[in-house]
Amino acid sequence: MSGHSKWSSIKHKKGKLDSQRSKVFTKIIRELTVAARSGGSGDPDSNARLRSAMLAAKEANMPGDTMKKAIQRGTGELPGVTYEEMNYEGYGPCGVAIMLEIVTDSKNRTAAEIRNMFSKYNGNLGEVGCVGWMFHKKGLIVVDKKKATEDQLMEIVLDVGGEDITDIGTGFEITTKPESLHAVKEALSKKGITPDSAIMSMIPSNTIKVEDKDAEKVLRLIEALEEHDDVQNVYANFDIDESVIEKISG
Repeated sequence: MSGHSKWSSIKHKKGKLDSQRSKVFTKIIRELTVAARSGGSGDPDSNARLRSAMLAAKEANMPGDTMKKAIQRGTGELPGVTYEEMNYEGYGPCGVAIMLEIVTDSKNRTAAEIRNMFSKYNGNLGEVGCVGWMFHKKGLIVVDKKKATEDQLMEIVLDVGGEDITDIGTGFEITTKPESLHAVKEALSKKGITPDSAIMSMIPSNTIKVEDKDAEKVLRLIEALEEHDDVQNVYANFDIDESVIEKISG
């Protein structure tokens, strides 16, 4: 399992997402708009991608009116910017595979900025397909160990689309079929278990162990990419101890 989910979880606990709420909102608004447009419907019941985007918006405490307007721009009910979607792929320090999901209104500008960012942080932007084959789309749910045991989680999630449960130190990662993310989250909620996060993710088939100064180099690149306005999601196959992540992120 990718250590990147541990990085995201730790950042959330430290409040970095709250301190950058406007940036988080910008990314979610773009995803709502694109999901409504590409899914052909503003109805979350018939548009799984939009349903996931709305879940992310609610978890970020986005106002309902803001969410509604973003969806209406996607369906064409309101005017708005035309966004392009694309994936960028490359390598970070130590050969760590990195995959980016991009939503931009200027393809050329974004490409130049992302390429420069990779170079600045000792990485290389590659061709499409160079690392994409390593990643598989899954639902990813993180539950704190204080909320449930592994056995309790297994009893709840395996019958509703949960595929695997992994111990990540302070919590458990539950992977699901993409179409089962919402059902698994609802099943947990009915048992009084509120996940720390529930997102659609790209899970790597293998990981690379990274330590010491190399770990810092990898995380600095990941953090820089995440903060770019046009980068919706960053996926990577690094394996870094949680204690090291906490020390660096602190």
